Amino acid sequence: MLEEEPSREHLLLEIERLRQQVEDLKEEKADLEILLETTAEHSDTIETELRYRALEAVREGEIKLAKFLEAIPIGVAVLDARGRPYYVNHAGKQLFGKGVLPLNAVEDLSESYQIYIAGTDTIYPYENLPIVRALRGESAKSDDLEIHQPDKKVSVEILGTPIFDEGGKVAFAIAVFQDITERKQSEAERHLKLNKSLESLAAELDLTDAYGRFVPHQFLHLLGYESIIDVNLGDQVQQEMSVMFADIRDFTALSETLTPEENFKFINAYLSRMEPAITSNNGFIDKYIGDAIMALFSDCADDAVKAGIAMLNTLTNYNEHRQKVGYIPIQIGIGINSGSLMLGTVGGKSRMDSTVISDAVNLASRIEGLTKDYGVPLLISQQTLQRLRNPADYAIRIVDKVQVKGKSQYVVVYEVFDADPPEIRSAKLANLPVYTEAMLLCDRKEFREAGKLFEECLRKNPSDPVARIYLKRCRDWRSLLKGI
Repeated sequence: MLEEEPSREHLLLEIERLRQQVEDLKEEKADLEILLETTAEHSDTIETELRYRALEAVREGEIKLAKFLEAIPIGVAVLDARGRPYYVNHAGKQLFGKGVLPLNAVEDLSESYQIYIAGTDTIYPYENLPIVRALRGESAKSDDLEIHQPDKKVSVEILGTPIFDEGGKVAFAIAVFQDITERKQSEAERHLKLNKSLESLAAELDLTDAYGRFVPHQFLHLLGYESIIDVNLGDQVQQEMSVMFADIRDFTALSETLTPEENFKFINAYLSRMEPAITSNNGFIDKYIGDAIMALFSDCADDAVKAGIAMLNTLTNYNEHRQKVGYIPIQIGIGINSGSLMLGTVGGKSRMDSTVISDAVNLASRIEGLTKDYGVPLLISQQTLQRLRNPADYAIRIVDKVQVKGKSQYVVVYEVFDADPPEIRSAKLANLPVYTEAMLLCDRKEFREAGKLFEECLRKNPSDPVARIYLKRCRDWRSLLKGI
């Protein structure tokens, strides 16, 4: 079993320990010499023997240090305090291709030993060499060096450390360095492989982003996919969601007054303003149907209602802009319903699309159509009302119990009027107790009393279309009952 290669830090510590041992032996020799000089009775034989023993101890330490440095597989080089090469071990000579060279100045170090900035033909700045920095008393490390030998280039990592004398001055600078060519090549290969992976991922993300403009990312996530390329025909999932339909009122008549180019500019100007109101409330647009929008909200019904309110507020600002440039304002209707949906993919081999299938979707579309009948911009179903965290956070009133096309049961719908002009909203809120009582009386078929309360609502808010509709109904129902 191979022994683990010593670390550079360990080697430096060992070098320093051995150097200190040599220094201690030198001091011991000096002490012995002083002792011999001051002790006259010692014979010349004893003096000679002691000197010999001291010199042998010093020589033994130096030999041990030299053997250690020559045996280690990591390069070691030493500069003296004046910056002149003092020692290079065997591993260092192999890396440099040469041993100790006579230099005129430390400035010649990089050029003499052919040390370059890695990957270039630029001589490495001598002042940045770790061993030169060690002469300034710094400990430094660099791995951006390259030694140019006649037949190859060797990448090296160098750690420079200063050795101080007793006075605190730099006596030597030691550099420990090793061949990191294989490591650099491995890193380059890893970077190349990583770059290819990133390029592949970027291409896939670009593709997914491009498809995301046609198939919403949220739709993919609900199906359990990250990329459009993973989707298969027939993939489907069931979810509890809120569905919104929004449509421009009388768009056909408006579009007939515009050229085809003007039509598309108008629709895109309108849709681009509505989209942020939906996405900022955790919804996504499932599809555009001409001028109509179908949006889905998976978190909670509050998101859908808040998005509807935001769309109407945005429309108010858009209409102000339209009037300033000479265009007529537009009106929209929004219908929201909540329930269980099936999301999935439909189509054939050559054409596939995402879609949502559910009775809850159809009902949301029918509720949007009711906004035209009642002259209000935002209606929600009772299922949506029941899913709101706190209905009291909104301005809501009941509108009707209706039997929409395709439904055998009656559906209760409510108006959300938070986005009404402030004076209209205040009037509806002030009338809300009277209005609610009138609706209860209608439900009990007490049309005379209900009609009186609706008249009271209209005196305070003449522009209330729902109160006007119910006042007419009360009169019609009373006439009908008289006829019977």
